[in-house]
Amino acid sequence: MPPRSPKGLPRPHDLIPLIMIFNIHHTGKDAAGHLLLHLFLVFAIVIAVSVPQKVDAQRSKPVYQTDFSSKDYVDTAAPMIWLDAHMLYQFPLGELRTMFKNNFAVGPGFTFKSKKNWTIGFHLDYMFSANLRDPNFFNGTLANENGIVIDMNGLVSNGGIRAEGRYWTVQAEVGKIIPVDRWKNSGIWLRLGAGYFSHRLRLDDYSKQYPQLDNDYAKGYDRRSGGFVLNQFVGYHFIRKNRMLNFTVGLEFQEMWTKPNRNYIFFEGPTADMPAKFSGLIGIRAGWNIPLYEQKTTTTFYYR
Repeated sequence: MPPRSPKGLPRPHDLIPLIMIFNIHHTGKDAAGHLLLHLFLVFAIVIAVSVPQKVDAQRSKPVYQTDFSSKDYVDTAAPMIWLDAHMLYQFPLGELRTMFKNNFAVGPGFTFKSKKNWTIGFHLDYMFSANLRDPNFFNGTLANENGIVIDMNGLVSNGGIRAEGRYWTVQAEVGKIIPVDRWKNSGIWLRLGAGYFSHRLRLDDYSKQYPQLDNDYAKGYDRRSGGFVLNQFVGYHFIRKNRMLNFTVGLEFQEMWTKPNRNYIFFEGPTADMPAKFSGLIGIRAGWNIPLYEQKTTTTFYYR
């Protein structure tokens, strides 16, 4: 027996016997009625042919996947813009290491990512809590050769001066995110950057008993310097489809060549002929990303 169509409707060839029977029993009858019955049968055949096509179209209709936790979901790389707030813990090298211990840094950043996962951005870092490495650093300047500081009253200081390193840097960067799984906006992030770096010695006179640190005199002691800096970063950028959990973590390397930008350093003299000195920083960087813009994309799955 020929197969039936969906929902029990007859196939076109199922109606052929009916047409033959009609022709046998209605020969010689009224021509108009004969024509109407033929049209009815033709109409039935058209319906029988069209119904399976309609069902097939419904079966091939696309179904949009929105279950981001599904293992079948594949994220699509998309253009994005985000801000970030980051923090670093850094280890100094070179000239900075002769003066300061390890330090912290915080700052904001801005990044644009293309559909091909190329990135361009900039960031600002402010570095603090770099304590002096040498406790006798001021001997012969603020202190005498024995490390004793005399205040404005001619008395021995009891610790009214606090000194620590302060740095800041602004840099522009280009990079590339290399996906390692189905989340195409996440992956290993490689960056190269360049900018300006400045560092100085911050001196705080809590007791207000040291006239040598008043007003412009303090500039002769702060050793402020600045210059060109290079930056390299390798880490992991993590972002998921719901865009709620977004962070970056990795290692950062900086190399800078700085010269004094004060005209004079006490007990060292004029700075015009002093050469640039090399310093470096190795840091652990972690940041939280705040999405500002994303070009929407749709991933479609077809089920048969």
